Amino acid sequence: MNSEKAKMECIIDSKKLGKLITKIAEEIIESEKKIESLALVGIHTAGVPLAKRIASVIKRKTGVAPPVGTIDIALYRDDVGMSNDLPAPVVGPTELDFHIPDFTIYLIDDVLFTGRTIRAALDALTYLGRPKAIRLAVLIDRQHRELPIRADIVGEEVKTTKKQNIEVELKELIDEKDRSEGVFLYKK
Repeated sequence: MNSEKAKMECIIDSKKLGKLITKIAEEIIESEKKIESLALVGIHTAGVPLAKRIASVIKRKTGVAPPVGTIDIALYRDDVGMSNDLPAPVVGPTELDFHIPDFTIYLIDDVLFTGRTIRAALDALTYLGRPKAIRLAVLIDRQHRELPIRADIVGEEVKTTKKQNIEVELKELIDEKDRSEGVFLYKK
């Protein structure tokens, strides 16, 4: 076992992960009066499959399939160009196949930490259009904000130190066969 694996602890297994996704979907349904004017936008990378899974639960429970889009925030990050040590951003696809002003948009992400990713996503999204409203749903909130950003819907709060890291492993994103789906805490 390598030292990286030795420092890893599974804090949410795949079964509980599914329950948290259902919880988030149910809270979105409760919060929105008109599901027809709701869209989900997953933040690359893990937010994308989470948004698709949440949309699937919403469709199963309401009969309405909300549109799902994806947004890449690489060009909106506030650390781009700040240091020669940071790699150049790799820009992924942004796909929003719906008219943004017609919808209340839920940004979906895996882990809320400092708030900087969400700030970048807000910039990217509002550059493309002005939705009726923007809400934030995250699987994990680990605190330690650097910006005044909070999630409207949280799957679970996990207390961490700033030196720890949380990784969400989803089957859609796992390349290695020996890795399992779940939420993992890395102790540095």
